[in-house]
Amino acid sequence: MVLLQFSPLQSAPSPSFFHALTKHKLDVARLDDSLVSITGEYSEGKIVLDREGGKGEEVGIPGGIELGLSSFESEGEFLSSSSSAPNSTSVPGLLKNFNTIEEFREADKPALFQSVVDSIHSSLSTSSPSLSPFLLLTFADLKKFKFYYWFAFPGLVQKPAWEVEGEELEGGWKRVDSEELSTIKQLIPTFKSQHPATSTPGSYLLSSSLDSTSPPVLLPLTSFASLPPSSSSEPPTLVFHDPSTLPSNPGWPLRNILFYLSTIHHVHRIRVVCLREGDNASREAVVVLPRLSPEEALAQGDGGSGKLKGVGWEKNEKGKLGPRVVDLGPTMDPLRLANQAVDLNLKLMRWRILPSLDLEKISSTKCLLLGAGTLGCYVSRVLMGWGVRKITFVDSSTVSFSNPVRQPLFEFADSLDGGKPKAECAAAALTRVFPGVDAQGHHLSIPMPGHPLSSSTAIAQAQESVSKLEQLVEDHDVIFLLMDSRESRWLPTLLGASKGKVVINAALGFDGYLVMRHGEGPGEGVGKEEGERRRLACYFCQDSNALGNSLNDRTLDQMCTVSRPGLAAIASATAVELLVSLLTHPLGIAAPADLPPKPSSSPEALPDKEYASPLGMVPHQLRGGLSMFTTLNLAGEAFDMCTACGSKVVEEYRSKGFDMLLKAFNEEGYLAKLTGLEKLNRETEEIMEGLDWDEEDEE
Repeated sequence: MVLLQFSPLQSAPSPSFFHALTKHKLDVARLDDSLVSITGEYSEGKIVLDREGGKGEEVGIPGGIELGLSSFESEGEFLSSSSSAPNSTSVPGLLKNFNTIEEFREADKPALFQSVVDSIHSSLSTSSPSLSPFLLLTFADLKKFKFYYWFAFPGLVQKPAWEVEGEELEGGWKRVDSEELSTIKQLIPTFKSQHPATSTPGSYLLSSSLDSTSPPVLLPLTSFASLPPSSSSEPPTLVFHDPSTLPSNPGWPLRNILFYLSTIHHVHRIRVVCLREGDNASREAVVVLPRLSPEEALAQGDGGSGKLKGVGWEKNEKGKLGPRVVDLGPTMDPLRLANQAVDLNLKLMRWRILPSLDLEKISSTKCLLLGAGTLGCYVSRVLMGWGVRKITFVDSSTVSFSNPVRQPLFEFADSLDGGKPKAECAAAALTRVFPGVDAQGHHLSIPMPGHPLSSSTAIAQAQESVSKLEQLVEDHDVIFLLMDSRESRWLPTLLGASKGKVVINAALGFDGYLVMRHGEGPGEGVGKEEGERRRLACYFCQDSNALGNSLNDRTLDQMCTVSRPGLAAIASATAVELLVSLLTHPLGIAAPADLPPKPSSSPEALPDKEYASPLGMVPHQLRGGLSMFTTLNLAGEAFDMCTACGSKVVEEYRSKGFDMLLKAFNEEGYLAKLTGLEKLNRETEEIMEGLDWDEEDEE
């Protein structure tokens, strides 16, 4: 008789598996390097004709262990023996992904391998034996997209070894009878439907021969005791999906199957049918194990210690025992590489520092930037750093020669020939920085109070601009007010209050800045009544007079935003960080203003305050100055007579729309009269005039 030898398994991880491993590492495992359950599958070996050679020779294509995008879907428990491909078999595996290349190289690989062997050993006598688990050790270098990996397919060592009966041409192996093979293949779908969660996938017991009076049935390996008694000349039949294509060497999974049958069910002689794909490709033989008691079989291994010995580390491309490496960087889509690289820093933040950070909420936030100047350029870059993918610019001006040095999205060439429109130019530059961003630009003038519309043409243009701006506000979640003039912020503030949008305001002086978030618009449950939420102030809530035209009669220094060059970058970064802190707060736009703890004489006495946002404090207003390098955290409540977010203004806009806005643009004092400011100021003046001032008494 001929010694039974097995064809080793080969691994075939696809690029999609490494993408899944990357996602698992960044989003799930992070720094956890414990063993994780994964799923692979192997297909039957395939015999095909080599048509290119011209000789019509048969060529074997072995079925290796394939891993793909869905390998992590069964994470935690292996449940199904079914596979998407009809001739494929799902198998469970264990993955250990190391955090550093040094850990990968220095890991105790024999101990990890033996732990899998021990798990096979301990499962043999259970009702759910695990006979074909594999082990995969990996290290993912996600900066260079290099993946180091090493597979092991533990096969139990059995002494004495199995032998093949007969001395036929191919060492005792012969082709399976076509009629019997057809019957077996017809029985497999029925078996899979009746046993969807068998623990020994890809292998079956054939209950009877075709010439029996009872029809043949496929049973799980654990049902060996249910087989009818067989004669010495007709041993029981084992059927399995064979990944091998060698004529006299079955695939590696058969090794553990035979070990199980011999040690648990005391099988010493069995007929093996190897199912392979292709005409006359399937093989069969009778294999024999020399007599050995179960105790003797289980005692084999390392010095008779009771621990089973296993073999099965995969060799690398050079035919040596060692890991393989795949470099996906050059083959990956550059845009996909950029997407993963852009988010890498953010996902690393969640590993150790901010595990509760909701990056998906931040990245899905749609931001409308009103103003594509110095503030708009810097704000957009910081937003992209936070993973925001939807950024829309609105601006009415063009790029001038003075802009590129202060506004990082523009270049000298953008200033030529009268200058490109800022909004479209900024959006195009943002796309060049990162093609994965959805950046758009709209050349649009925003109508303003105190700037009358003197002609029907001007009114029609203003109505078109208002309609477009209303739609843009509706389509976005956050509005950034980054304009030069004060009154240009009025209409967006009103729209934000009316539509419940988050509004972030940034304004510059020479060496000082204001960054603030507007509160909720007026509505049910929001106000000053007892039990209602307190509304935070908007940019205009401190105004006691209606807006006028601040753009008339200005000198050159008043026409330009004259500020220290570094101030815009500081204010812009602060504005975006304020937004992100607000987005991560459970109350969102309704979050109350967080103020710093009061100073104490003893530093140890400062309260260890925990804030609702994982990023910490969510302030209302931040006023910074570079002359003393200070930042003040201030808060204020909304003024109900505010000309931009007051309840009367918002209600009037909601009911009358553009007609109300037209009055605000054209009629001086309209907003003051509508809100009650005019009456309030008149009453205040009357009170002041009626006071009896004593000039001699300073007190």
